[in-house]
Amino acid sequence: MPLETKLPKVGTTIFTVMSQLAAEHGAVNLGQGFPDFAVPQRLVDELDRAMREGHNQYAPMTGVAPLRQAIAGKVLRCYGRQVNPDTEITVTSGATEALFNAIHAVVRPGEEVIVLDPAYDSYEPAIELAGARAVHVALDPRSFAVDWDKIRAAITSRTRLLIINSPHNPSGAMLDETDMTALAEILRDTGIFLISDEVYEHIVFDGRRHESVLRYPELAERAFVVSSFGKTYHCTGWKIGYAIAPPALSAEFRKVHQYNVFCTFAPAQHAFAAMIRDEPEHYEQLGAFYQEKRDRFRAQLLETRLKPLPVPGGYFQLVDYSAVSDLPDTEFVRWLTIEHGVTAIPLSPFYENAPADQRLARLCFAKNAATLDAAIERLKKL
Repeated sequence: MPLETKLPKVGTTIFTVMSQLAAEHGAVNLGQGFPDFAVPQRLVDELDRAMREGHNQYAPMTGVAPLRQAIAGKVLRCYGRQVNPDTEITVTSGATEALFNAIHAVVRPGEEVIVLDPAYDSYEPAIELAGARAVHVALDPRSFAVDWDKIRAAITSRTRLLIINSPHNPSGAMLDETDMTALAEILRDTGIFLISDEVYEHIVFDGRRHESVLRYPELAERAFVVSSFGKTYHCTGWKIGYAIAPPALSAEFRKVHQYNVFCTFAPAQHAFAAMIRDEPEHYEQLGAFYQEKRDRFRAQLLETRLKPLPVPGGYFQLVDYSAVSDLPDTEFVRWLTIEHGVTAIPLSPFYENAPADQRLARLCFAKNAATLDAAIERLKKL
């Protein structure tokens, strides 16, 4: 019998497509954003301890108490905000689940959600499954700065939610205090909710400060703030994150969460609780750890025909490849993988309508030096 798809614009994600192509051609995979180095040994030891101590059954729906308490302590330490671990923090199976839950908690059929292009590809499918429409507002095509006048113009009586992402994937651009002030002014006296995707919150460079929504009470009162342990602790395959929201929003969030996955991997929750509590220096030094990788990789890229763009945060490096090829980005990254053995991610899948003349690709530098060196040797031949 004929099946009408609920997601007609969705196919296999570009990350899966490019990783498969990399494997087929033996390419150095700088596409999908996962580290190829070890997780902290303390975290592995704590996971082993948790399993041996019997933490192998269902966790509480909201997350184990020691982890929620540790998160609350970290939020106070980092952002100066006191959050209630029982009513405002929910542990999820990765940030993607948290984003899905937040959208479905507040968005209703016929409403609109503003997303800023280029936007992470999980946002729009979740919006469409809620029966709503994604309204795409383009960032500056070179600096990826927000034009707040465009945001204001995009708001209608149907606008229910706005999604921001800083540090930004794929560009690494960051919102500053001026941006947060403009955002607060736009949302003031509206019923519009906010999702702040902050999964790269601790990967910031050059003395910059991450402007979490949690620093701004007026914004935090209407927001779901989403974070990821996978990005912070080099363990993307563990798929554990969390969302922070005021009690009323958290209550609605949990209604979706409990019938989506109910709870997440219990032993890892205990491991993260110990890691956050006893080794805060890990997340405090994460920016410096990745800045060394960024700076080394950028210096190497200057020996190629690819032009690196600025990277204030995150672990992705955009490169302008216009000196190498005039191919559209999806064709270029396939050619780069097949003919030169290095895999990147194109930007156009992050857009509703990508700029026609944009010649940018995304490379991940969350890799061992040997991996990056191997990629550079191949890129020098372009």
